[in-house]
Amino acid sequence: MSGTNTTAATPGGSIGPHALAFRVMRLCRPTFQVDTTPLRFDPFDLLAGEDFFDDPIASDNFSSLKSAVDSQSIGSDSSADLTYRTRLLLDQPSDAMGIPGLLVLPQSFGAIYLGETFCSYISINNSSNFEVREIHIKAEIQTERQRIMLLDTSKSPVESIRAGGRYDFIVEHDVKELGAHTLVCTALYNDNEGDRKYLPQFFKFMVANPLSVRTKVRVVKDTTFLEACLENNTKSNLYMDQVDFEPAQNWGATLLNADHHSSEKGDKISEVFKQPTLIRSGGGIHNYLYQLKMVSHGSPRMSVEGSNILGKLQITWRTNLGEPGRLQTQQILGSPIRHKEIDLQAMDVPSVINLEKPFEASILFDVRLNLTNQTDRLLGPFEVWLSQSGLSSEQVVMVNGIQTMALPRLQAFGSSDFHLNLIATKLGVQKITGIIVFDTSEKKTYDPMLNLEIFVDAN
Repeated sequence: MSGTNTTAATPGGSIGPHALAFRVMRLCRPTFQVDTTPLRFDPFDLLAGEDFFDDPIASDNFSSLKSAVDSQSIGSDSSADLTYRTRLLLDQPSDAMGIPGLLVLPQSFGAIYLGETFCSYISINNSSNFEVREIHIKAEIQTERQRIMLLDTSKSPVESIRAGGRYDFIVEHDVKELGAHTLVCTALYNDNEGDRKYLPQFFKFMVANPLSVRTKVRVVKDTTFLEACLENNTKSNLYMDQVDFEPAQNWGATLLNADHHSSEKGDKISEVFKQPTLIRSGGGIHNYLYQLKMVSHGSPRMSVEGSNILGKLQITWRTNLGEPGRLQTQQILGSPIRHKEIDLQAMDVPSVINLEKPFEASILFDVRLNLTNQTDRLLGPFEVWLSQSGLSSEQVVMVNGIQTMALPRLQAFGSSDFHLNLIATKLGVQKITGIIVFDTSEKKTYDPMLNLEIFVDAN
């Protein structure tokens, strides 16, 4: 069967005596298992078959050959007799050739995991002594949520199955649900007396989760970080081909990889032949870290205010022998987005500020700011000033000159640059705080924005 093996499942039962019966075998590849005790055999079997010693004449004629082989330390003790018992007693490692037992055929229906493809070889056998005709065969998967038809020969029934004969077919199903599954096989056929008979058989199996995916979301200023921890719940090593985060609308995602070196950037070969990430069997884990940021696509954005959907993970892997698996997580949620109507950003700030110099001496420092309308409607006009109220300490950075600056209206998603002339009154690292933006049309005051750190020098 093209290198695959089959393991039989146990039917849940059938109704009444029938000429036909279903036999279901799961098609799957063998598993890797390293056996430290290899299969061993006597090298003398390479010279003659095991039936050689059943013939006493041949045994006598070749006893000298056996003694010669023994003398070269290829066989067992030269004094041993030529019986099956002594041929199985190998005293020295050099007395035998070993074949490692790496591939192990499943002895049961085996574990089935979410994201895998369930493949089954089904045979319907006629165990009677007469031919059955007009066989309608159906095979379907039943879960708690749905029924999926895998095979239906109603429109082209099997014409006949002779006595002792069988009809075989293969079905496949991508496993997308956890829990109990039932493979239901049914046959409707005519027996030798022309009676129409109905045969149902049920084959049950459980689907487990191959991976535990745990996520954590942290917000640092305007950046959201998503940590995803993947744990292998299976008994096989998993080689992760792809662990990608698909961000929701208006989000951008970047994978932060500590093992990635700048010298590897642009290496097309390493991108094509990407080394898969190994997560070892029985509880092995691997962590992924993504940096998420809100993005603008240049056109009016849909309102996402209050939304807390970040996106979802797409995960693909292969087992030791290359069997594929695929999972998609549910939507990952973060903190509800509080979308600001306006955004104030510093575009240009002097690196060093001189202390308390008069305006005429041009020691004043100038800060260039940008005000952006993040809504789909017209806002403004605005007034901007530095608030003196609500501060726990004295104001060390103040506006020099006109205390209130007037700004024009902003179109939807538009922006405008402006300058603030400021003067510092204290040495060291200081903060520019309390910048207030007031919409004169809507009579709305926005919360103080933009805390900037500056360094004030005495010179």
